[in-house]
Amino acid sequence: MKRVLAWGLGGLLGVLALGGVAVAWLDSADAPPSANPRPVATDAATIERGRYLAQAGNCVACHTRRGEPPFAGGEALVTPFGTVYGGNLTSHASTGLGAWSTDDFWRALHHGRSRDGRMLTPAFPYPHFTQVAREDSDALFAFLRSVPAVDRPSTPNALAFPYNTQLALKVWRALYFRPAVFTPEPAKSAEWNRGAYLVHGLGHCAACHGARNAMGATIAGREFDGAPIPGQGWYAPALTLAAEGSVAAWPVSDVVGLLRDGVTPDGRAVVTGPMAEVVARSTQHLSLADAQAMAVFLRDLPVRPAAEPPRVRPADARTLDRGARLYGDHCATCHGERGEGRPGAFPALAGNRAVTMIDPTNLVRVILQGGYGPSTAGRPRPHGMPPFGHVLDDADIAAITTHVRSAWGNTGTPVNQVQVVQLREGRD
Repeated sequence: MKRVLAWGLGGLLGVLALGGVAVAWLDSADAPPSANPRPVATDAATIERGRYLAQAGNCVACHTRRGEPPFAGGEALVTPFGTVYGGNLTSHASTGLGAWSTDDFWRALHHGRSRDGRMLTPAFPYPHFTQVAREDSDALFAFLRSVPAVDRPSTPNALAFPYNTQLALKVWRALYFRPAVFTPEPAKSAEWNRGAYLVHGLGHCAACHGARNAMGATIAGREFDGAPIPGQGWYAPALTLAAEGSVAAWPVSDVVGLLRDGVTPDGRAVVTGPMAEVVARSTQHLSLADAQAMAVFLRDLPVRPAAEPPRVRPADARTLDRGARLYGDHCATCHGERGEGRPGAFPALAGNRAVTMIDPTNLVRVILQGGYGPSTAGRPRPHGMPPFGHVLDDADIAAITTHVRSAWGNTGTPVNQVQVVQLREGRD
């Protein structure tokens, strides 16, 4: 993380000298708020539609602190450049959106500017929300204006210099942001286009699954190529790799099951970690038509060739023996002597790509802190895996991880103790 911060700082300072031209272009492209904004809708149908869109966009995740009222803000988002805090989206007149107009809200989503014209940090994913249609923005705002007011002032962001300056944001936006609209692909079906609109825009899936450059911007053409999730110690799998998160070979029903229930109908795939939270708070509430549309789009993503695994020293027999013994003591009861699992209850580890991905982060994380699927309407009482981070030391966890990644035909690379230490300590 420190290395990324240093690269980003050096790159940004190098660009600042040329910022005048870029900033002038950007300011001319930003639309000022209208003198006659559209009225805020108050009818029940529009508000309900806005509520649905807020769930589809998982707005509550970044704008609600645990134990506090929904949408009241204050949730911390850790980035490589510092910490950003979600704003108050309730209808409070001074600390929330109560004094905002429909145009103010549209400007935030579409242009990434607050009501006072201040540029917003892209931790608020306006580079994705810019594709949200105006009618959806207005419905979403109508819902938020119906949320009971909570007087909670915004928590100031804690970004490092120069990332905490408006000049830095101007340069970043000039380099990496253009206001946009979703343009349907005429050669694709209406269902595919609906899925693309949800995935690219309100769903902002690339915010986690997209590869980023040293300045924190999603790399064009690599929006679904996988990336570590800053501050969380998890890895968002590539949706373009068969060995990671691609669903190109899956039936649509399996993708829909994963989005709405957190598990495929046959039980071969289960979500956990940050994706479990996304399913619990957001995608389980999608209509069947929208979930199917997203599935159709995701299945159509191009599949990249698998990368060569890193050259690492093979695990020694002593480590493998230790891992096998510990697996028998702690894991085999649920996952089976040969990693076969129990359908509908405990996932198989043999042939499981979540186990054998080149990046072992998620497997180590599950062993450390447990694996819990979301409670959904289709799976209200999911099985969970208890944490072992307090029972096993780093060498034990490295040995178990190495064992399951290489047993029963699995071909994952070994995991060493240093990797476990880094994940236990929360270092990316």
